[in-house]
Amino acid sequence: MSDSNQPGARGRGARNLDVRSIRGTALQAEAVYGEDWSGDSLARETRSSLQRVAGLDAGIAREEGVDVEYRRVRLERVVLIGLSGRGALAEAEESLRELAALAETAGAVVLDGLVQRRSLPDPATYLGSGKARELAGIVERLEADTVIADSELAPSQRRELEDVVGVKVIDRTALILDIFARHATSREGKAQVELAQLEYLLPRLRGWGESMSRQAGGRVASGAGIGSRGPGETQLELDRRRIRTRMARLRRDIRRMEPARRQRRAERRRTSTPSAVVVGYTNAGKSSLLNRLTGAGVLVENALFATVDPTVRRAETPSGRAFTLTDTVGFVRRLPTQLVEAFRSTLEEAGAADLLLHVVDSSHHDPAGQVRAVRDVLADVPGALDAPEIVVLSKCDLADPIGVATLRSRFPGSVPVSCLTGEGLEDLRHAIDERLPRPQAEVRLVVPYSRGDLVSRIHDDGELLAPVDYRDEGAFVHALVPGDVEGALREAGLLPGDAGA
Repeated sequence: MSDSNQPGARGRGARNLDVRSIRGTALQAEAVYGEDWSGDSLARETRSSLQRVAGLDAGIAREEGVDVEYRRVRLERVVLIGLSGRGALAEAEESLRELAALAETAGAVVLDGLVQRRSLPDPATYLGSGKARELAGIVERLEADTVIADSELAPSQRRELEDVVGVKVIDRTALILDIFARHATSREGKAQVELAQLEYLLPRLRGWGESMSRQAGGRVASGAGIGSRGPGETQLELDRRRIRTRMARLRRDIRRMEPARRQRRAERRRTSTPSAVVVGYTNAGKSSLLNRLTGAGVLVENALFATVDPTVRRAETPSGRAFTLTDTVGFVRRLPTQLVEAFRSTLEEAGAADLLLHVVDSSHHDPAGQVRAVRDVLADVPGALDAPEIVVLSKCDLADPIGVATLRSRFPGSVPVSCLTGEGLEDLRHAIDERLPRPQAEVRLVVPYSRGDLVSRIHDDGELLAPVDYRDEGAFVHALVPGDVEGALREAGLLPGDAGA
């Protein structure tokens, strides 16, 4: 690599970053798969098999009389660009490193990165005109296929920059939407991602000349005339109308899926089953934690946004209380508003939770920044910040012990854990047991042996304050029970007076 790409090299207010410093930095910890926490290995292998691979040449080979075609496929080669305001170069470089990890997750190889010191983007080409021409030279020299901007580009900026560099230009939002589209598997997840993609695409449609026009009318001189009168719409207008129609249908489909989710939440409330929701930055270790606590077997992968579809599993506290644990989509800095809106029904799980498990990658060099990014997104979800929160410092086996101690002092009550070694998981289970809401009604009563179903409900939904005493007339129970169990005991005539008497 040339000297201009070494760290510290500057020119005309820009800085070319060493590609070795940005490629894969967010994915620096190699995952160790094969354990019970690592999830569905078949799904991971299937996802990996869809990635394009480098180094295959075109050609035809004959093996045992069978023609085998080897197509030439290679990873998309990209160059990253970004802007930094006054005194914010370190933050811009960190954002570009995260963009590099996003690009690698999407199946690209990052060739170079360029940050320009500029308070506001150029209204025409995002970068300044001189830097745009320099970028064109870098793209040509490195034979790049794509330029990715670390901000959302206006349609005009993207077109002008494409004209200058001569290759495809996309922005951070389009990249994140592409990753979501690759990783969504459930019907609801696919519908939510498609809706977000269409919302992003709608203002960015453009026509392709007179051949796409549908307003020929009766202009005989222009080669139109009888039989050429169109519906009065240009192709661009027709495409926009079709996209709006599709978006309306997707919104209806997502609304039809919401009642089932609400019914499940209502059923958990009816049975007084407390709920804990796992939230956190992407690739922080949320799915690994869910697998460790519940044996869910969901996919775990060392990639950003490996989990798009939420997963709900049942778990038990050390004291035997049942609760539900929900894995949610990860967050990222400047998460596209289209995704936040499209996934609002999924994010409502966090708003209805009794407890939030906020997973933070303690081995990351800026865990506090990840916490801020997650809380910024949760602030837009009604009720999400009202629930009690346990900060889970994941990957503590990879982190500096001094850094973990600093985080524990910064976030009181936080629990360091390692899903690889199992360190801290038992402490986390006890912390969950303490923070989950407890049944309020205290009962002391004898339940006849003929009503073993009530004893079972007390075991499942309540909390025993003393061992069950089996007497001649029945089982004597001293426990805390939720309201629905208390009502069932009253209906059975076992609580004639006050429940706590």
